[in-house]
Amino acid sequence: MLDKIRNWRVRRLVARHPIAEPLWQDALRRCAVARALGASDQAALRVLATLFLDSKSLEPTKGLQLDDADRVLLAAHACVPILKLGLDWYDGWHSVIVYPDAFVPHRTKTDAAGVVHQTATALAGEAWGRGPVILSWADVLNAGKKPGHNVVIHEMAHKLDLLNGDANGFPPLHRRMDRRVWTRVFSSAWDHLQEQQRNGTELPLDPYALESPAEFFAVASEQFFESPAVLRQQLPDVYRQLEQFYRQHPF
Repeated sequence: MLDKIRNWRVRRLVARHPIAEPLWQDALRRCAVARALGASDQAALRVLATLFLDSKSLEPTKGLQLDDADRVLLAAHACVPILKLGLDWYDGWHSVIVYPDAFVPHRTKTDAAGVVHQTATALAGEAWGRGPVILSWADVLNAGKKPGHNVVIHEMAHKLDLLNGDANGFPPLHRRMDRRVWTRVFSSAWDHLQEQQRNGTELPLDPYALESPAEFFAVASEQFFESPAVLRQQLPDVYRQLEQFYRQHPF
């Protein structure tokens, strides 16, 4: 009964607040990942984007203005990772804060010796546990221009990772997935990439992936959707685990 009520509400919302065809075509033109999908998947993504725009508050700041086309574009990017999972995977948070460009949060950090440091690092995106996703609009617009890079997918991957606690590169796995296999595959790939980095070998992923297991998962997710052929060729076991988790086959 609950599913029937939910489906009725979805149909009603999509019927009452559809994404206009010109706006959707503009989003497909500007979002290569969505453009590469088949017609049925594009239709499903359009529904998810509609629901995303209804359930999330997109909040431009620092004088940035986002028109309807911009909002649809951001929603399309954001919903690619959950195309086969559903919007429920984005429950528990409400806001997407969008800066015009990279933003610099000022934070206090205490090291192991008890010394307090002030940090100010420019960021393209950030995801908080049950708080907002924060994005640089300039980096949203640059999605896909550098192979394997998509800041929206990156931060949404962090949100999925955070569903079962801390961001640690271990999102909630589906029932038929093996936690031991996931751990072995990602740990092995991590060790292999670190060795390549020490040897001065060019990595198949952005080196930022080696900052932490959480960043490894997020960067690999970007690559999975933006440059799947590269990931499948260079890290086939990681590709297969992400294929099972996202339930998609972008290659």
